[in-house]
Amino acid sequence: MLAMRTRDHGIQARRATPALAVTTAVLAAVLLAACGGGSGAKASQTAAKVNKEEITVHQINFVLQRQPNVKPEQVDAASRQILERLIDQELAVQKAQDLKLDRDPRVVQQIETAKREIIARAYADHLGDTASKPTDEEIRKYYNDKPALFAERRIYNLQEINIEAKPDQFEAIRTKLQAAKTLPEFLEALKTDNFKFVGSQMVRSAEQIPLNNLDAISRLKDGQFIMNGNPNGLSVLFLAGSQRQPATEAQARPSIEMFLLNQRRAELVAKDIKSMRDNAKIEYVGKFAEAASAPASSPASTPTAVSNTASDPAAGVIAPADSSSTSKGQGIQ
Repeated sequence: MLAMRTRDHGIQARRATPALAVTTAVLAAVLLAACGGGSGAKASQTAAKVNKEEITVHQINFVLQRQPNVKPEQVDAASRQILERLIDQELAVQKAQDLKLDRDPRVVQQIETAKREIIARAYADHLGDTASKPTDEEIRKYYNDKPALFAERRIYNLQEINIEAKPDQFEAIRTKLQAAKTLPEFLEALKTDNFKFVGSQMVRSAEQIPLNNLDAISRLKDGQFIMNGNPNGLSVLFLAGSQRQPATEAQARPSIEMFLLNQRRAELVAKDIKSMRDNAKIEYVGKFAEAASAPASSPASTPTAVSNTASDPAAGVIAPADSSSTSKGQGIQ
C-alpha cells in the first residue's frame, strides 16, 4: 500500500508545535539541572524565586532558543510566558519532591533514559558539526535529479481505495477496475461481489509524499491509477487531478542544502556507530543471547506483486469519484 504519510524529505523546515503544558525543552532544562547542574551551574541572574528555589534568566533563554520563529519584538512577551510556565513547573517539582515521587523507580528510570538520550544526542550533534556543507554542484545535481520535487513539482488530488482481498482474487479485481469507466462504477462492482474496502481522499504536494512513492505517482497523468498489493489485500491509488507548481533552483536551494547537510550528518553518525560496534565487546545475555545466535530469519514475505497499470496508460485511466463515494465500503466506514 502506498503510504500517504506527510513527510518533508528534508525539503520543508519542520515547525515545532507549542506545548499546552510543559514543553520538551523545559523538561530537558530541568533534567540537565538534575543531572549535575547545582547552584554553581546556574546563571547569576535571577528571574524569580519560588519558595527557596530560583529560576534564572539562563533557564528562560535555554527554552527561548528552542522556540522557532520568535521575532525580536516578541522576545520580552515570550520570555514572560516561559517564566510563568517555569514557575508552574517548579511548584509541581517541589510538590512531587515532598511526596517523594522523584524516588519512584519509574520516575528514576525515566530520568535515566532521558539523560542517556540527551547525552547520545549531544554526541550526534558534536559529530554532525564536522560534516562539510554541500557544494553548489551537489545542490544543482540534487535539484536536477528530482524533477518531481522541483522543476516538475505538482499538487496531487489523490483517491485511495484499500480493498480486503486474497491473492487469488487480485486478478479479478484488476479486471473489474479496467472494465469500469468511472470510479463509482468500480466501487459498485466491489460491493456487488461483497468485497470490503475503505476509501480516502487527500491533497498532497510533492514534498509531502514519501520519496519512494513519489516517482511512481509523478508518472501518473490525471485519471490514471496505480494498483499494489498490501498485507491485507490491494491498494488502488487514483490521481483525480493535479496542478503544476514548479520551484526554481534558487527557491529550492536553502532547503536542498539543509537536507543534504542533514543527510551527511546522519551518515557520519551511522558510520561512527558501526565502527564502534565493530570494535566493542558486545555480549548478549539470556533470551537475547539465544536470539542473537539464531540463524537470521528470512525477510517478511512481501505482498503479492500486482502490475502497475500506470505503465499502460490505456488500461490505467478511469474517471475519479466524488469524495462521498470513496469513503463508503462494504461494512467498513
